[in-house]
Amino acid sequence: MSDSSRDTAEGAGWVGADRGAYQQLMPDRTEKISWLDPRMLWAARNGVLASWFGDPTGRTRARLVAQRSAAGAPADKVIRRADPDTFSFMVIGDTGEGDDPQYAVVPGFLRASQGTSFAVLASDVIYPVGSADDYGTKFFRPYRDYPAPIYAIPGNHDWYEDLGAFMRVFCGDAPPLPAEPAPRLFSRARLRSLLWHRPRAHDGQRLSEARALRSAAGQQAAQPGPYWAIDTGPVRIIGIDTGLLGTLDAEQGAWLREVSRGPRPKILITGSPLYVDGENHPCPIEGGGTVDDIVSAPEHHYVAAIGGDIHNYQRYPVRLADGRTLQYVVSGGGGAFMHATHTIPRVSVAGVTEGDFRCYPLRGDSLAFYSRLYGRRLRLRRFFALTETEAQAVVAERLGIPPTRTPGPEVRVTRRIRLLAGLLGTGSRPERRRRFRLPVRKIYTQLFSPSSVTYSPPFFKCFLRLDVTPESVRLRCFAATGNRAQELNPPVEDEVTIPLA
Repeated sequence: MSDSSRDTAEGAGWVGADRGAYQQLMPDRTEKISWLDPRMLWAARNGVLASWFGDPTGRTRARLVAQRSAAGAPADKVIRRADPDTFSFMVIGDTGEGDDPQYAVVPGFLRASQGTSFAVLASDVIYPVGSADDYGTKFFRPYRDYPAPIYAIPGNHDWYEDLGAFMRVFCGDAPPLPAEPAPRLFSRARLRSLLWHRPRAHDGQRLSEARALRSAAGQQAAQPGPYWAIDTGPVRIIGIDTGLLGTLDAEQGAWLREVSRGPRPKILITGSPLYVDGENHPCPIEGGGTVDDIVSAPEHHYVAAIGGDIHNYQRYPVRLADGRTLQYVVSGGGGAFMHATHTIPRVSVAGVTEGDFRCYPLRGDSLAFYSRLYGRRLRLRRFFALTETEAQAVVAERLGIPPTRTPGPEVRVTRRIRLLAGLLGTGSRPERRRRFRLPVRKIYTQLFSPSSVTYSPPFFKCFLRLDVTPESVRLRCFAATGNRAQELNPPVEDEVTIPLA
């Protein structure tokens, strides 16, 4: 097994590395997404409009689901597969930017996924707005050599064009929904409708050509809608659609309660993680209750809840009142820009302490990545850039934890290093937090992280493989750095065995 980032700097992809062969998979021309481009932000405006003027996705989702039911989709939205009691599947989240970081994941993904029965894309299949014409280079081409079916749940970016392209690709071709009656003239809904971003008139003309890249019989899958359940082997895998604002409508909430009943072990796949950045985000359901209420209820027997949307890996083993441990996982590092982990404070949530918590990239690697990035952009490399050992040392000091990676030569943490760690929002111990720390993390998530795309390794991407037996599920997080060594032998950054009994 190759070294991981927890073992060596080489395993993290920092030194002694040759660029991988992933660029050979890419098209001759790729779109470079810039989240600082006003045109990009304007195209992706629907999330803001929904928060200001009311969220229409619940109503749209209900119409899409009704359309699929009328076309013959199962009423319970359960996909029944014939996999044996021992099988494996992949989970990869937030993939589709179509550039170097996405394609850098593919070689390792194909190696680690050998023998798996299917894969699940967890949130944000296509950036920036889920357009049908983007599926060729951002879905069909990168995963054309994965031989098994791929199921998906949408993220907020897939909803920026009312989910039409997602439904065509994953749920079967259907005519566009008929237009709804115009809202009242002087209403919030009317203003939202006037500003709403919609697909281009001829979007999707290249979709048939793109489908040919994944046209083998074994690659085909049809799901009953944007949310679904898969019964396979000894487990039920449930995928939910959290829409534009990370919530569930009442109809989907009632369905989730129904399919969660019974003693069969269950795994949730969601577009909005329930634990992230040291906090619990339970995901409200219209009409009352939360997704986390359903997942943590002992009678429903969930063993894991895996969410995309945040572009890194995190794991929180939460011990419940009945004595079970439920693994809450963030897995959104499948190709999009990297969300920082160095801003995560020392973890203390729901009984999970820093010693229980796992993340990738390591906080020190995240801090070194951002310091070098902004050192280049501000033309202040000599002042701004931290080495990975300096970054690891200052993170350990601020959080009061031992260095995660095996220490090399001792590093003296200077005033410059401390100043840069503070400027870049490095987390701290709970007793040292100030009220301004929370906005710093939010600013990183909303502004700095989306501008962090680079086109040279290490990329710090990741994906999951889950191996299921009647007794347990083994969950492994694999790294993809963009370097040749990690392509040939993807390192395991985290591993946990989850009992089913």
